Amino acid sequence: MTGILNGMRVVEGSAFVAVPLAGMTLAQMGADVIRFDRLQGGLDAQRWPVTAKGNSLFWAGLNKGKRSIAVDLSHPAGQEIVTRLITAPGPDAGMFLTNLRVRGWMDYPALSALRPDLIMVSLTGTRRGEPAVDYTVNPSLGFPAATGPEGSTEPVAHVLPAWDCIAGGMMVQALLAAERQRLRSGRGQLAEMSLKDVAAAMLANLGILGEVTINGTDRPKTGNALYGAYGQDFQCRCGARVMVIGLTDRQWRGLVKVLGMEEEIALLGQRLNLDLRAEGNRWAARKEITALFAPWFAARELAEIGPAFDAAGLTWAPFRSFAEAVRDDPDFSPDNPMFSMLHQPGIGTLPVPGLPIGFSAHAREAPRPAPRLGQHSEEILADVLGLPETEIGKLMDKRIVAQG
Repeated sequence: MTGILNGMRVVEGSAFVAVPLAGMTLAQMGADVIRFDRLQGGLDAQRWPVTAKGNSLFWAGLNKGKRSIAVDLSHPAGQEIVTRLITAPGPDAGMFLTNLRVRGWMDYPALSALRPDLIMVSLTGTRRGEPAVDYTVNPSLGFPAATGPEGSTEPVAHVLPAWDCIAGGMMVQALLAAERQRLRSGRGQLAEMSLKDVAAAMLANLGILGEVTINGTDRPKTGNALYGAYGQDFQCRCGARVMVIGLTDRQWRGLVKVLGMEEEIALLGQRLNLDLRAEGNRWAARKEITALFAPWFAARELAEIGPAFDAAGLTWAPFRSFAEAVRDDPDFSPDNPMFSMLHQPGIGTLPVPGLPIGFSAHAREAPRPAPRLGQHSEEILADVLGLPETEIGKLMDKRIVAQG
């Protein structure tokens, strides 16, 4: 690897989304990320979606570019191997990402006693250490109560694990920040965060906490409307649906101009006594605005609307299923330099993304496949721990370590 983090080594012990995502991101930047798992595989080994043969597309997606070692974590010799990997010497090593329940031999006090400058980034469910995932965090903070059709009372959970995705990025930030301080001071540290705290912080950062505590407002369901400004979905004559946005002044003026509604909007503003140049006023008048716009969309095909909106630089998108997006959007193809056609063993050849970030001083690298469970066990024991072949053979024979 020749990425921006070339030479860095990070050990990962993880499950679910956030920590594997953090490790994969570091690997895509050039770090040597070593993932350890139980001999039978981790909790994600068969996680859906899977292929017809039962191979996990989830696993393949979140473990690209890593090295894998399979270890009997219940055996003292297996625990010693993982401990030595995490605390291995070297200025670019001694970094550990995890969301496992680390107690005793794999917790920060035990590991930092062996390597005082250890950097460990740990993610828990809640700040008290209770288990949590996106599908429990979101209901506990109120998001499903504000999601769904206007007037409905059923909670709607979100399919995207947003807090996992954000937490994964924050774990990368925490590790790199701690590594920067270690370079300056020589000191290591433990960085801890919880999935629920990541979500609760964003709830406050977006003003929702203030909306409740200061304004006394519990945000209701508003369907697909863009809260606080103007954004709405419309059905075209062909049956397709589009989402159009008039958040900023430029977006709003451009939308009104393309629809040829300048006079109608001016009259609507006069009738409602609202200056519709203001975002909040557009929100207050959203139903009246939508009633004006809807016939325009209903009279036209998506094939006509799309080119007109693109030519005007409007902010819009068609509604698609996942399958339609993969089929129709060139950003999912090798036309996008982030994607390459990659053969993933056990799965097949498919478009696979590399790092979404482009660095001017480093060429964009093609993605590498996810490893088989234990694929690199032997080379890790030899290259990182310096074990002789005879000792590696004994560990394999005793099933303390397995080669995939």
